Amino acid sequence: MKPISAALSRDHLAMTNTSPLLIVEGLRVAYGGIQAVRGITFHVNSGEMVALIGANGAGKTSTLKALARLLDAAGGSVRYAGKEIVGLPPHQLVGQGIALVPEGRGVFPRMSIAENLLMGAYCRSDKAEIARDVDYVYGLLPRLKERAQQLAGTLSGGEQQMLAIGRALMSRPKLLLLDEPSMGLAPIMVQKVFEVIQTVAREGMTTLLVEQNAKLALEVSSRAYVMESGEITLTDDSVKLLADPKVRAAYLGE
Repeated sequence: MKPISAALSRDHLAMTNTSPLLIVEGLRVAYGGIQAVRGITFHVNSGEMVALIGANGAGKTSTLKALARLLDAAGGSVRYAGKEIVGLPPHQLVGQGIALVPEGRGVFPRMSIAENLLMGAYCRSDKAEIARDVDYVYGLLPRLKERAQQLAGTLSGGEQQMLAIGRALMSRPKLLLLDEPSMGLAPIMVQKVFEVIQTVAREGMTTLLVEQNAKLALEVSSRAYVMESGEITLTDDSVKLLADPKVRAAYLGE
């Protein structure tokens, strides 16, 4: 088995004929009688970073939770790598290559950084390769290596976000789901976290990014979907959306 970085590079080189890794059709998510997501359809190609932007309450986080099977879909289809995954338990999705970095980070506060990273590899048994991947994560996130034995709960918000990303990478995902990675972080930490996200993306990681900071999301992604009231209302290349007067007025404060 190749280490994370080698596996990503291999997948990136194989993308000469890009095809969707994730296809979502008619996805609905409901809380009781409230429709949070209203039959949305979108796709993410292999090796692509796609952003999902919109205001609070638009349904972005509900969409990611449904993809990761933390919420049941009320309807629709989700195909990952050509297979329907609606109805599968979450741990099976991790084993198949889907990893979620949740809103609020969700680190294990009473465990060390090193222990949190190993929890990300809980579905793996290849000890030598796990050790190599820990070294890769530490190379990507040197702050974590310096504090490897420090309890995760004592880290700053930015350090916890880096740890959450590192933990997700330890499962060797083919699809990385990122939910509001800039939330609650100081501007300098937002910059550092997104430098890491861009590095992983350049190595070939397929990424679906949910981010309320629309300008930042559009600057780092190749394509984007705009969600409003549980529906996708607009989609285009991120560069074009950045220049769209309606998007600039609604989401960029211009």
